[in-house]
Amino acid sequence: MNPQLEEYRQQFERIANEAKQLTAGLTEAQFNWRPAPGQWSIEECLAHLTALGQVEVEAVEKAVDEAKAKGITGTGPFEYPVWERFILRETEPPVRHRMPAPKRFVPVHGQPITGILPTFLHVQRQFTIQTERADGLDLRRVKVPTPITRLLKLSLGATLAQAAAHERRHMAQARRVWERLP
Repeated sequence: MNPQLEEYRQQFERIANEAKQLTAGLTEAQFNWRPAPGQWSIEECLAHLTALGQVEVEAVEKAVDEAKAKGITGTGPFEYPVWERFILRETEPPVRHRMPAPKRFVPVHGQPITGILPTFLHVQRQFTIQTERADGLDLRRVKVPTPITRLLKLSLGATLAQAAAHERRHMAQARRVWERLP
C-alpha cells in the first residue's frame, strides 16, 4: 500500500482505539457531561465526528469509484497545493483558530453511548476501507467535494489527511473533557 495511505489508515485505526479507551466504563451521565455551558461533551465530540464522517466517507467512496472508472492512477509520493496544506495545518490539533461547526453538523446533546460509539466505530472502519480502496490512485488529481460546500474540492489525499486531522482535533477535545470528569 502507498505509504501515505497506510499512514492515513493507521490514523483512523488509532482514532477508533482511542474512542474505545475514552468511553470504556463511562456512565451515560459521564458520556454526556459538559465541562461548562456551551462546551461539548464526549458524546457531542463523537456525534459530531460521526455525522461529518458519514458525509465525508460517502464523498470519498464516490470519488474513488469515479477515479477507478476513469483510470486516474499514480504512485506518489504526492504533494498537495499550498492552500490544501494550509487547511491541514489549520485543522491539526492543537487548535489555533476555533471554527464553529456548520449547523447540520452540530450534534444533538444527550445521546446514549450505545447509539453513538458503534456508529462512530463503523465510520472509522469505512474510512479505513476507502483508504485501502484508494491504493494506486493519484491522490492529488482525484478530487473530493468538501462537506461544507460542494463548490470546494480537495484532493483525495488531502481529504483523508484533513478528515484524520479533524478527528484528532475533536478526540483531543474529548480527552480534555474526560480528564475533567467529576
